[in-house]
Amino acid sequence: MNNKLSVVLATFNEELNLPECLDSVKGIASEIVIVDGGSQDKTVEVARSYGASILVTDNPPIFHINKQKALDMAKNSWILQLDADERISPELGNEILHVISLSDDQMEEYQKNLSKRDLFFRHQNLLEERDGTIGVKSSTYQAFFIPRLNYFLGRYLKYGGVYPDGVIRLVKKGNVHFPCISVHEQMEVNGKVGWLENDLIHKDSPTFARYLARNNKYISLLALELREKEVNKNPLSVINYMLILPTVWFLTTFIRHKGFLDSWQGFIFSLFSSLRFPRAYLRALKYEVVS
Repeated sequence: MNNKLSVVLATFNEELNLPECLDSVKGIASEIVIVDGGSQDKTVEVARSYGASILVTDNPPIFHINKQKALDMAKNSWILQLDADERISPELGNEILHVISLSDDQMEEYQKNLSKRDLFFRHQNLLEERDGTIGVKSSTYQAFFIPRLNYFLGRYLKYGGVYPDGVIRLVKKGNVHFPCISVHEQMEVNGKVGWLENDLIHKDSPTFARYLARNNKYISLLALELREKEVNKNPLSVINYMLILPTVWFLTTFIRHKGFLDSWQGFIFSLFSSLRFPRAYLRALKYEVVS
């Protein structure tokens, strides 16, 4: 059995984030694959200094297209797909190497003994309510969610529905792919999907400027999706996107899911994430989608 691990990333102007990310996987990766969307900084030079296999291409709005290219380039049977602002702790690295060395029966037993199993599968049920069934019935595990701990303006968010923020990151080559349709899409998995125990560190928004820049890109993609749905200025759409959706989102994350326990960072997160609905709606109506 080939238990070597490929680590793959799609990048664009990530020279500041990439070194810490790649340092965190040096002890577990037998190869590193980078698909770069034509960065204008030193991202490619940084990747080359780590001995990565590199493909330089364009930077499509649906960046999962480049993530899929990176998956396709990987040579090993197990692949860890990361973003440049994510970090692998030593504990998570050891867990990854352990899990990919297990037999199918041992993987099944491992899932039964997860200490946060109930939390993880409640979260997965919510994801499936939104996205549809994740994975298929099978005797073999082809992918694993990793709980993600998000760093937001100086604080790791634990409430507001943010944690465990499960993301499929550890996958078996050939049986998992991105549909490449939407920015928030789930990977499609031809097999069972399990969970790992240790957190993936996500340095998503250490500063407000970085958060606003990333938020603006997501709003542009959401606006594109709304344009494809042909949203218009009828009263029901106006009320829905300008009032109902943002209000429900804020109350759900800040009150129901106790975002207030994350201090002022929790308030900012709930507020600005709720404002994506009216902002995307207005941008879609004005056809002002930025690249």
